[in-house]
Amino acid sequence: MNVIDNKGEMMADVDHPMGMFITFEGTEGAGKTTQINRVKTFLEAEGFEVVTTREPGGTALGEKIRGLLLQDDMTQMTELLLMFAARAEHLDKVIIPAISAGKWVLCDRFTESSYAYQGYARGISLEKIAVLENLIQGSLRPDCTFWFDIPIIEGMKRVQNRGEKDRFEVENLAFFEAVSEGFRSLSKERFLQFYKIDALLSVDEVSDSIYQRLRELIAQYGR
Repeated sequence: MNVIDNKGEMMADVDHPMGMFITFEGTEGAGKTTQINRVKTFLEAEGFEVVTTREPGGTALGEKIRGLLLQDDMTQMTELLLMFAARAEHLDKVIIPAISAGKWVLCDRFTESSYAYQGYARGISLEKIAVLENLIQGSLRPDCTFWFDIPIIEGMKRVQNRGEKDRFEVENLAFFEAVSEGFRSLSKERFLQFYKIDALLSVDEVSDSIYQRLRELIAQYGR
């Protein structure tokens, strides 16, 4: 795990083993939240300290930004910049300190969502997103990204069962098809990072698939 300080320089806490950074990605209605809670329980049973968080959000300021992003109309570039503003705060206040303390961080969405939603679906240049990624994160990347792959129609059906929708959840089919294609492309580009999950499987089957990969990570990187 590579960890950066807020100047983009490498850092490590010599008193603690480095933790792990695990992210969960996918289109709406894929079942990420349910699995994050299960993974937390699984890892704690294995003896690890676990921090669960989300994007946008994760900090007091980030949650305020989240409220703006989910409810207020804005330009596409404003949306992207607010995402990364919240992410900068999130990294500095939550993610990097937890990893440095040897904890496992489970994050509901991260920069890959920016590529999929603001890049592939909104049409912002991927090169511009990459500039922001490198500026805000330096060399920090997730150790593993669980990509919950689900047919768009099925995901939208699940979302319909929810209460009030945010402005992303009410986007049209073409938008979510573009998001899905974004994740598919990212899974090929970042194949060492991505682990595809069939989100149509039962909750228990999805959990078992995730646990299998986590056991591999534990065996590979130790405690």
